[in-house]
Amino acid sequence: MTVALVTDSAAALPSELAAAHDVTVVPMWLTIGDESVHDGERELGELLGDARVTTSAPAPGEFEDAIRQRLGTDGVLVLTIDSEMSGTYNAATLAADTVGGPVRVVDTRTAAGAEALVVLAAAAAAEAGGDLDAVEQAARRVIDEVRLVATVPTLDHLVRSGRVPGIAGWAGRRLNINPLFEFRGGKVHRLRPAIGQPAALDRIVGRFTRSRVDGARLHVIALHALAAGEAKELLSRVEAEFEPATAFIGEFGSVMVVHTGPGLVGLAWWWEPER
Repeated sequence: MTVALVTDSAAALPSELAAAHDVTVVPMWLTIGDESVHDGERELGELLGDARVTTSAPAPGEFEDAIRQRLGTDGVLVLTIDSEMSGTYNAATLAADTVGGPVRVVDTRTAAGAEALVVLAAAAAAEAGGDLDAVEQAARRVIDEVRLVATVPTLDHLVRSGRVPGIAGWAGRRLNINPLFEFRGGKVHRLRPAIGQPAALDRIVGRFTRSRVDGARLHVIALHALAAGEAKELLSRVEAEFEPATAFIGEFGSVMVVHTGPGLVGLAWWWEPER
């Protein structure tokens, strides 16, 4: 038997990869007025223009059910979205305390494609026969190394969330400024903005290329929120210069798109040194 893995839907891990690596995904929640649905149960077009939409973490009981279903293994490792972005980590920790036994919860301090890369690294360690300590160590190593750089076409959704002043969103629309940011260590770091999306994508690729580690294996995800064409372009540009060990496109679920708005595109990656 191997260590079992549980994560949340904020990881944007494609369902076929979750199935291939036997990862249980606990969905986040969306609330539209008086109606609550799981992430992915409603069409995005119905949600983006609705000011009543809010999001929330899975309930502790949902994590408890997922953990209990996997306890026949050599232990369970739960990997969650950054604890400062969501209450998911706290819900998973409550569930693990209730279940007891060989269960650990790790805050990945990131989200989306970067979170997915942490999950996949843990899965690789589990599939190699690692015990719970080894699988957790593999996850934490990637948490320390993974990077996520992205751009959004406007700040409108972030303005509505209260994260940036309203005038900043207005300026972005009027001046064709594409904000860029890096999410690392549980914090969003603003980068120099670009004039137009092509320049923003060039910036992302440039930042990625400069991070190259000679002799290391590349694991990379092109992530997007309703911007599949741009994500495909980014991944093609990476694959034209490198031969990744892991490479795929990760599409945001409804919960993430509600927060970022449509049009976000970026790269998440880490370089695995030779052992």
